[in-house]
Amino acid sequence: MKLVKRLLVGLGVALLLGFAILQWVLPGQVESSMNVNLSHDTYTISPQAQQLHDSLFVADLHSDSLLWKRDLRKRSEIGHVDLPRLRQGNVAVQVMSAVTKSPKGQNYDRNRADSDNITMLAIASLWPLRTWDSLYERAAYQLEKLHDLAADNEIEIITSKSEMLDFVARRDAGETVVASVYLIEGAHPLEGNVENLDRLYQDGLRIAGLTHFFDNELGGSLHGITGAGLTGFGRDVVQRANELGVIIDIAHASPQMVSDVLDLSSAPTILSHGGVKGACDSARNLDDELMREFAAKGGLIGIGYWNGAICDDTPAGVVRSIRYAVDLLGIDHVALGSDYDGSVAVRFDTSELAILTQTMLDAGFAEEEIRKVMGENVKRFLLQNLPDE
Repeated sequence: MKLVKRLLVGLGVALLLGFAILQWVLPGQVESSMNVNLSHDTYTISPQAQQLHDSLFVADLHSDSLLWKRDLRKRSEIGHVDLPRLRQGNVAVQVMSAVTKSPKGQNYDRNRADSDNITMLAIASLWPLRTWDSLYERAAYQLEKLHDLAADNEIEIITSKSEMLDFVARRDAGETVVASVYLIEGAHPLEGNVENLDRLYQDGLRIAGLTHFFDNELGGSLHGITGAGLTGFGRDVVQRANELGVIIDIAHASPQMVSDVLDLSSAPTILSHGGVKGACDSARNLDDELMREFAAKGGLIGIGYWNGAICDDTPAGVVRSIRYAVDLLGIDHVALGSDYDGSVAVRFDTSELAILTQTMLDAGFAEEEIRKVMGENVKRFLLQNLPDE
């Protein structure tokens, strides 16, 4: 009997230990191996650059921070974004993305849609059971996490022009409040039903990517198998997004899909995170001619900070891609699109964004150019393209 009792106690301890590892250790280890902060010397920021940076309206078009099991209210040594680091970097608007499916061995060249890494991450992070087999519920749950931050007065969720106007006025008055706009990275969580776009819209969705690393019901991914354009369902989603005032994100879309969207959409689009092929000849980037068409339709690209998008992840490398994009597309069509916490390695996290201001000054950017790229273009785009109310 004593032996049985000891075995039961030992089993209980083992189960508790396993639960503790699953709950508190494993998710952090997974994230720290994927959202890497590359080592670097402390950046030197001149008084002139810091003063300018502190006066900017800074906005970033893409981070995947909601995916991870981390309390974004607290500063962390893991990952790239949390509320304390956003405030230190003087970020006004951080677009938060929901990743809902990611294929095994994801790469920029060719991925099938028949595998998924996010399922195991959702289980290991103890997401609600409903998310384990539903892409829609994964998107809805990550939006709930953003609403929880808003309920704690840690962040504001912007869903309309009027809310954006009020937020800008408060920032202009000196408040350090941070706002977010919610994005789905790929529209596969709609699960083939355009009514799910309306459901997510009602809860706060305002930007919709069409594809991610694989082809889906809407059409072809830049990294998929078919290279296809918009399907009939894809066209329905774009048209319904236009009606609702949901901004279309063409990041990860195949060239044919991008062309189809530009022909069909009645509203400008964004490319929330990426680069330009003329500056970085990567399979992650669209060619310059297509990017000119995108800009001619009012598009706005967020330049990323990782090697796959810019071929040089140093601050100078980021700024070179920004300069190339400005010269190619015009100053009004270029913004920041970090892809922070998106399984990338970067040389600076969001608390260190003043190094971009410093590096742009060093590269001869005019103050107006810096202000537009660092956030004024995003501010204008949202004020022009969000729903009225």
